[in-house]
Amino acid sequence: MMSQTWIILGATSTIARSFARLASERGDGVLLAGRDTVDMKATATDCAVRGAPLAEVIAFDARDSRSFAAILKRVDSIEGTLSVAVFVGSMPSQDEIDADPSLILGTVTDNFTGPAEFLTTIAPVLEARGSGVIAGIGSVAGDRGRIGNYVYGAAKAGFHTYLSGLRNRMGRKGVHVMTVKPGTVDTAMTWGMGKLPFLAQPEKVAADILRGADRQKDTLYTPLIWWPVMTVIRLIPERVFKKLKI
Repeated sequence: MMSQTWIILGATSTIARSFARLASERGDGVLLAGRDTVDMKATATDCAVRGAPLAEVIAFDARDSRSFAAILKRVDSIEGTLSVAVFVGSMPSQDEIDADPSLILGTVTDNFTGPAEFLTTIAPVLEARGSGVIAGIGSVAGDRGRIGNYVYGAAKAGFHTYLSGLRNRMGRKGVHVMTVKPGTVDTAMTWGMGKLPFLAQPEKVAADILRGADRQKDTLYTPLIWWPVMTVIRLIPERVFKKLKI
């Protein structure tokens, strides 16, 4: 019996691919879920070569709850521990959103309500098994509303609060929920944004997430430097903060 199988939502993201490879190398199974099945099939092949006892692809769209049923049906026949890693997200620039406010709905759905709806749907399955981890990928942007990305930050803040409540619920049934708050990561989301502070490589972030899940961390800042940075930012009085360009 395999140690555990990870349901990886948003498996086409750069961090998710790195996470899937690392999990495979230590013998975990991976069920890759996302929109681009061709891309995910290549990752699944790589994961199988790296040692994953199960490496499969399944269609998933956070904006379409009808896609959830196929995942629930598939995991019903997977034995052992089930865990979920949520990498779903999108980040239009604040300028784009200001020019087209209709982008807000997709941003909130991708980063908060879609993943939350899926996790709420699968929660009874994990509770019944009494084990596993949910790793929800939020962002340091959700710690405080900043002028450059406050819609994206608001969506992540909502997801953080949801995960906190879910952690309270699921922990009573043996399932651990971890909130992950990455800083700036070298992925397609940040390309073209100029010089960014403490820019991390996706492989480093993925390794931190897997290690944090093993250690059952409640909240994980990655890289760790973001914990003191965001502590300071949260403590700045609003009358001062609203004048800053951070």
